[in-house]
Amino acid sequence: MYDVVLLTLDSERDASGGCGSGGACCGGATESDKTAGTGAADGEHCATDRPRVPVLACADALNARGARVQTVTARSNAEIDEVLALFDGPARPDGLTWPDPDSKTRLVVATASDGQLRAVLRRLVRRYAPAPSRRPADLPDGRTVPDLPPVAVLPLDPARGGTQRDLAAQLGLPRDPAAVATAVLDGTPRRLDLLRNDGGSVTLDGALLGAADDAGRPLHWRARVEVDDTVLTNGDEPLLACAVGNAGGYATLDDVVLLAAPDPADGQVEVAVAVPVVVRSALGRKRVRLEVRRARGRAVSVLPREEKVPYLDDGVEGELTRKRSWWIEPGAWAVWSS
Repeated sequence: MYDVVLLTLDSERDASGGCGSGGACCGGATESDKTAGTGAADGEHCATDRPRVPVLACADALNARGARVQTVTARSNAEIDEVLALFDGPARPDGLTWPDPDSKTRLVVATASDGQLRAVLRRLVRRYAPAPSRRPADLPDGRTVPDLPPVAVLPLDPARGGTQRDLAAQLGLPRDPAAVATAVLDGTPRRLDLLRNDGGSVTLDGALLGAADDAGRPLHWRARVEVDDTVLTNGDEPLLACAVGNAGGYATLDDVVLLAAPDPADGQVEVAVAVPVVVRSALGRKRVRLEVRRARGRAVSVLPREEKVPYLDDGVEGELTRKRSWWIEPGAWAVWSS
């Protein structure tokens, strides 16, 4: 029978932003970690002490099936890493730490936001990604990380399965604690693409760049946006938004379709920019229409021409102040699916 770790990075202070989007372990990154590329600093407290009701219900369902269950509330990256160390494989001749593909330990991550799930995947990447100078021959082509251990997702916010769809809802994963327990014990791993970026983090769903004023009107900004060899905008024209999509969380903005067909398992990232364009009618009157330009590829870069460009990345707020690049890691992570 399996050992199952129920990992919680929960905080009722800021469920939408992932335990404080400014620097807690569940979603954000502190200023010092942005340069180091590690996420939040070890020792950053962000979790509640008592497991939430869905966690207890999932533990009960697992125990009823004979699984050995351990519930862990992580308050720092170091405590997340202690859990992830359980998935290390045998020592390799090259000295690299690699996940054990035959592990009998399974992981359930209880999430109040996609930013919390991202925090766990970021630590998995940090643990198992080899340095470029130590790339082993058995690393899959087009990848910088090995196959990461599958993760079961236990959503803690029922509303995110409805109108404000989280990643679990987009993927059609179970939300009921008993169904999550069944998936982790009887399900199969469903491999998904992962977006890594040169800021040292990862993206599971996508990122949306842009901002609005106090009245909700989108603000203009400029940036050079490239997808592989395609330039969507060279930075000389105003933008209303830029969406970088692995899945469909940022596929639409109000009633505007930005991403046409984001697919988290097709090995490509879809990118769109929304550009206001002035056109003249037959009577010579000027009007503004929104032009959406799209491209698909393996990598995207955004070079802001403004001092700061606000963005959301897996629901976590940030500001882009320099060039940021994302690249796709096909099939790098996996979820337990029924």
